[in-house]
Amino acid sequence: MEPLFNGYTSRRVTGRSAARPWDEMFRTPTPDAADVRTPYRDLFPALAGIDGAELRARTDALASSYLAQGVTFDFAGEERPFPLDVVPRVIAADDWLYVESGVKQRVRALEAFLSDVYGPQLAVLDGIIPASLISSSSHFHRQAAGIVGANGVRIHVAGIDVIRDERGDWRVLEDNVRVPSGVSYVLANRRVMAQTLPELFTSLRVRPVVDYPGRLLQALRAAAPDGVDDPNIVVLTPGVHNSAYYEHTLLARMMGVELVEGRDLFCSGGRVWMHTTAGPTRVDVIYRRVDDEFLDPQHFRPDSVLGAPGLMLAARLGNVTIANAVGNGVADDKLVYTYVPELIRYYLGEEPILPNVDTWRLEEPAALEEVLDRLDELVIKPVDGSGGKGLVVGPDASPETLETLRRTLLADPRGWIAQPVVQLSTIPTLVEDGFRPRHVDLRPFAVNDGQDIWVLPGGLTRVALPEGQLVVNSSQGGGSKDTWVLDPSLFTGPASVITGEEAPAADEVSLATGAIAVVAPPREEPHPPFLSSPQDEDLETRHHQQQQQQQQQGGTGC
Repeated sequence: MEPLFNGYTSRRVTGRSAARPWDEMFRTPTPDAADVRTPYRDLFPALAGIDGAELRARTDALASSYLAQGVTFDFAGEERPFPLDVVPRVIAADDWLYVESGVKQRVRALEAFLSDVYGPQLAVLDGIIPASLISSSSHFHRQAAGIVGANGVRIHVAGIDVIRDERGDWRVLEDNVRVPSGVSYVLANRRVMAQTLPELFTSLRVRPVVDYPGRLLQALRAAAPDGVDDPNIVVLTPGVHNSAYYEHTLLARMMGVELVEGRDLFCSGGRVWMHTTAGPTRVDVIYRRVDDEFLDPQHFRPDSVLGAPGLMLAARLGNVTIANAVGNGVADDKLVYTYVPELIRYYLGEEPILPNVDTWRLEEPAALEEVLDRLDELVIKPVDGSGGKGLVVGPDASPETLETLRRTLLADPRGWIAQPVVQLSTIPTLVEDGFRPRHVDLRPFAVNDGQDIWVLPGGLTRVALPEGQLVVNSSQGGGSKDTWVLDPSLFTGPASVITGEEAPAADEVSLATGAIAVVAPPREEPHPPFLSSPQDEDLETRHHQQQQQQQQQGGTGC
């Protein structure tokens, strides 16, 4: 073994599970080169052959590049470069086909569910899902009933979080169909990895991610109101204080559309308009990255300055499409998640491809009683939580925390679910003393244009950087890995380490990786003081506070 892999061992965490986590690169807990799994067979010798000092130098350059580009996230109130590990996650073609099929099936079922929930509610009438579950969901909005986009799509973009359990089986961890974030890190990771380890991209068969902005733009254009052949599309952001603002700016730039804030929009005559230097311009499609509660002060929070009054009326009249649709959050409810296998059978007449993680519904008395007896063995999650907030890992919790949790569950069983501690799979990750196993999950992104559901090859692999940590979210100190989906049909050559003058030219690497592209020519971002009407000091203060509040709520976090 090469020095950087010395001491690498995949072991179980005492008190959590009798099983060791599935390691994505190695077959045995204390591996050598003969134990490398097939997808990593070409990658391992290339990584092992790189000098440790050189690899760390490349890693430092990568972090500096992210900081300079503004690829950051908020952690404990501090802006940090988003950690990207140099070891990519590699997924074999047949493995990816399985995940991709399962994600598409899941999105189709959730589309049918949302259409039903805000329509006839046949699943309730047929006893598939309780009416109380829907009406008690904090993200079920009656204001969205009857509002249907021109092409019938409610989930234009989905992020379905999946994991591999101790046996290496893929399972769905949760669904994200409100305003899922993180795809900007996929695009940025691919670009900088092509610069950090160019030799690997010119020899391995890695599917590109460059198609995402074009696919998203196509889906948004397809969602335009009837009779609009050349829709005007905008990306609506809460503003610079939102943790996903980098993503908002990147996607707007790559799609060649305007990035706007709520103060740049106004509604008149049942339509949505945008302030521009040439006068008002009609808006046909809004790719919103603002949570439902802040979108329209006439229907939701009356003090919101992040949206625009009248948006919901314009959508109801069919004059603007809001993507993703308002009210999608009911499908993100983790209690609804437990019913998705039944919903797949009900709406699609198919067996689920990707199973859920086993889950207790605490509103059921027998389940609540069992969970209360086993609090120190299970993971307890709030049904409307995101970003890992509120999650309690029983084996790691103190007696005081568990006692407080017990009282909380008895007072509000509907607000929580319980799951066994799943040992998320591990991948070698570069830390201070070399490569060590760290837990990961995967968020594939699906784009729905009404005719087809396209899944970005790979998606965002999130990695928990502290040893033994199972919470991978960036808001909890996690990082990411570039995700490589192999394609046997792509050209391949021997993987080797190259440096200096031997490195391929930038355009060669770009062609090999499909790292990044701009769908339309870049344009200057809107200048808020010029586009918006004058704001008094109190309004600006509330705007800032609401941007920070949405960030803290985690609605757009990853």
